[in-house]
Amino acid sequence: MKSKQAPPHPAPLEAHLGFWLRFVSNHVSLRFQQLLEDRGVSVTEWVVLRTLWARHETSHAELIQAMGMTKSAASKVVSRLEQKGLAKRQLADGRSREQSLVLTASGMALVPQLAALADANDGHFFGHLRAQERQALMNAMQALVKHHQLQVIPTA
Repeated sequence: MKSKQAPPHPAPLEAHLGFWLRFVSNHVSLRFQQLLEDRGVSVTEWVVLRTLWARHETSHAELIQAMGMTKSAASKVVSRLEQKGLAKRQLADGRSREQSLVLTASGMALVPQLAALADANDGHFFGHLRAQERQALMNAMQALVKHHQLQVIPTA
């Protein structure tokens, strides 16, 4: 007769790298979310603002692709940014019926301020690390993104 062996004890949560990644990520994200909300902007709106800031004008299709969002979700975010006076839809250059998305002057002025909050948040969590350690952490995260072909920008 075979003797039944007790199942192996599962490793504690703290033994998993994913636990620590999630633990740190959640705290970094929550603090940044609170900093943005104090300025009247959500994380998703920040990512869209930053994406639009990097381009002169962006089509809906380009924004949807860059953000990995559905058409409906992207449209809702753009509408919220329009209501806040931070972005607008306009006729695309040289195309009489296609719309493009651009930042307003207020949106252009706000993005560097929000980027400074992102920098300060990074400094809060990672500023105690030596530059070499921060770069090694960044390289490791980028290697994971590349290896797993991760493409959707996290917004939540």
